[in-house]
Amino acid sequence: MSNNLVKGQIIKLISDNYYVKYNDDIILCKARGKFKKDNITPLVGDLVNFDSEGKVIVDILPRKNELVRPPISNVDQAVIVISVKEPNFSSLLLDKMLTIIEHHRIKPIICFTKLDLLKDKAEKNDIKQYMKYYKSIGYKVYTNRQLFLLKRLFKHKLTVFTGQSGVGKSSLLNAINKKLQLKTETISTALGRGKHTTRHVELLQLKGGLVADSPGFSALDFIGMTKENIRDNFIEFNKYKDNCEYRNCFHLQEPNCEVKKAIDKGHILLSRYENYTKFMKDVLL
Repeated sequence: MSNNLVKGQIIKLISDNYYVKYNDDIILCKARGKFKKDNITPLVGDLVNFDSEGKVIVDILPRKNELVRPPISNVDQAVIVISVKEPNFSSLLLDKMLTIIEHHRIKPIICFTKLDLLKDKAEKNDIKQYMKYYKSIGYKVYTNRQLFLLKRLFKHKLTVFTGQSGVGKSSLLNAINKKLQLKTETISTALGRGKHTTRHVELLQLKGGLVADSPGFSALDFIGMTKENIRDNFIEFNKYKDNCEYRNCFHLQEPNCEVKKAIDKGHILLSRYENYTKFMKDVLL
C-alpha cells in the first residue's frame, strides 16, 4: 500500500471532479479508471482512500446506505421539505418520500414550509391535522418558522435536505445559516413548480455537522423496492399487522385485516392508506 494513501470524504462532485475533504483541506481528485470498468460510481458522502500525491481515489469504503435521488451515501437523516402552497401540499409525495427514506434506514424529519400563504381556514385546519397525525406516528415535524429547533438537528450528523422543486430547501438552509447564501428562485407560474436552483449535490458545514443541499425533483420511483418493502415502511401499519388473519397480509383485499379495521376506527389516516394502495399498484405494474 502506498505511503501516500489517506482517508477522506467526498463532499462535492461536479462532472468527474471529486472534491475530497481531508482534515481541514479540500482536495480535487479523480477516480481510478478501474471504477468505470467495474461500474462503480463514487458518491458524495463516500468515505474513501485516496492517493494524496497523485490525487486519485483508490478505494470506496463500505457504505451504510445510499440514495439514488439525490445521489448520496452514508446519510444519517433526511429533512423532507414539503410546502403547503406553491407548490401545493401533496400527501402522496410526502408519503412516497417517507416510505423510500424509511426503506434506506435513514431517519426522516418533516418540515412544512410556506404556511404564511395559507389564507383559507379550512386549508389551515387540514394542514394542522396532517402535522398532528405524522407526529402521532413517531415522526419529528417542524415548520420553517421553528429555526431555533431545526438548528439543533445537525450536530455530528450527515443530513440531506430533499423535496419537490420550489418548496424552499435552499431558502430554509439560508435562514438557518445566512453565510451559506445559496441561490434561490421563485416557482414558475406557468409550470406550477419550482425551477432547479441547485445543480449538484454538495456537503456543507452546518451547525457541527454536514448537510447536503441537493437538486429538487418532481417525481420519485420505488427503485429496487418490493411490495413488501412498501408495506413494511408504512410504520403505523406495523402496530396492527401481527393481528391480521393472514400472516403475510398486504392490507388490500384480505379478510379480517387489522390495518383496515384501524382505518375504519380513525386510528390510521385515510389518505395514508389511499396512497399506500396507489404505491402498491405502481410496484405491481
